Amino acid sequence: MSSLKVNRIIKNYGDKTAVNGLSFEVSEGEIYGLLGANGAGKTTTMRMVLGLILPDEGDIRYLGKPYGQEQLRMLGYLPEERGMYPKIKVSDQIIYLAQLRGMSRKDAEQNLKRWLEKFQVPEYYNKKVEELSKGNQQKIQFIAAVIHNPKILILDEAFSGLDPVNVELLKTTVKELRDAGTSIVFSTHRMEHVEELCRNITIMHKSNPVLQGSIKDIKKKFPQERVVVASDGDITGLESVAGVNGVFRHEHGGYELKVSAPEAGQRILQHALSQGPITRFEIMEPTLNEIFIKTVGENHE
Repeated sequence: MSSLKVNRIIKNYGDKTAVNGLSFEVSEGEIYGLLGANGAGKTTTMRMVLGLILPDEGDIRYLGKPYGQEQLRMLGYLPEERGMYPKIKVSDQIIYLAQLRGMSRKDAEQNLKRWLEKFQVPEYYNKKVEELSKGNQQKIQFIAAVIHNPKILILDEAFSGLDPVNVELLKTTVKELRDAGTSIVFSTHRMEHVEELCRNITIMHKSNPVLQGSIKDIKKKFPQERVVVASDGDITGLESVAGVNGVFRHEHGGYELKVSAPEAGQRILQHALSQGPITRFEIMEPTLNEIFIKTVGENHE
């Protein structure tokens, strides 16, 4: 049974359709990617999953059951915008929020201390939120989302405002939650994070789901249009190889070629080898960023 099943949900605001016939399922221990440009319908979808608004049509099931008080306690949410009260202590806020989700004060306090230790910031227990940097505020907000051990977690731009070290820390934490069985809906504009964390995705465009499935299967539907080749010296004449539409020299050495079909790769390889040994050759699969742009168009904002 899927932890979360969204079945043909529709949400209208007056004569505007915000979400139109969206369906997807998230298994136990899966990170599911929900992607789309601003205004595509992602936020409305997340609000419906959280029970903040109800779909006009379709339904949402949590471990096979409709939304209710029991389901409310199994949900966690990290919004894109920071929502912590700046002048209230971290411990007071998070323990209170955990109690709203059904935890005892004792368990909430233990969980909070454990999470602060994990994030190497135990001294924040008695600090006010406004005393923390933006990145550390994001850590605290993340803790607020998971303090009650939710079975289903909604993450909206979870790594926003974090430096690379803390992005890695939070990514590792998200993977640990996944491996422990948490079902996660992950929304972000950073496609490289989606490629690393998600197995299945939905891309939305103007309220409609336009591309769905596993990233692996989706990539097979799009042509391989780039070849990377490098050697210790220069490689001349690459632009004259049949099937090559463009050649770009990388600053750090090597060449990236835009090709009309993957078959051109073998001709490129033979041409490069005729001038000496090569140190790298790869026919590149399309990135999720390229697929996103092709699917929703470059002028999607």
